[in-house]
Amino acid sequence: MKKLFFMFVFAVATAFSAQAQNASFGVRGGANISNLSGDLRDEDRFENKVGFHAGITANFGIVDNFFSVQPELLYSVKGFKNEDSEVTLPLYNRRREGKVNYNYIDLPVLARIKAGPLYFEAGPQASYLLSVNNETKTYINGTLQSTNRDEKSKDGLKEFEVGYAAGIGFTSANNAISFGVRYNGAISDFVKEDVNFEGDLTNARHSTFMVTVGLALPTSR
Repeated sequence: MKKLFFMFVFAVATAFSAQAQNASFGVRGGANISNLSGDLRDEDRFENKVGFHAGITANFGIVDNFFSVQPELLYSVKGFKNEDSEVTLPLYNRRREGKVNYNYIDLPVLARIKAGPLYFEAGPQASYLLSVNNETKTYINGTLQSTNRDEKSKDGLKEFEVGYAAGIGFTSANNAISFGVRYNGAISDFVKEDVNFEGDLTNARHSTFMVTVGLALPTSR
């Protein structure tokens, strides 16, 4: 199913690139504000974390300057920050601190509608997990038990994720510069087996807000 999805996205992008009369290519980057969503056991343990995204874009005009299709290939750092709080029981105290970065390659394919300087965009997104940077520290009764920092291990995690993206923004008069806000949501859980957080990440999904800036170079066909 995942392979078919990637083949479909590639076919759509290829078809539009071959038939569209107006096209532009460029770069995009900005900040991510990420956290977890889904049916979490203890949602309060997870806080927003700041990351970033950067990559390349293409925009293929379908209906003049009104409707276009925009595939993108982005490196995106998602994840969460551990709430700095303690779990206290008789003779037992546990505290976590630090953050976890999940480093992805995202491939959104967005339908974009432009109304004057405003644009609206939405579409599906496929993501591939490159690596994990887990900087969580766990203390038991005030004593450091473990420190995780492994940028390669993907134990217990799914490598592929299917989701969606939707946003709104502004473009310059010649469409060369754009500034927008976008939301990335997932429709699939990214954890197969929670090996680091004692089941707290079961049913977790990525949830990311993006503040993004794009630079485009128009081309003629």
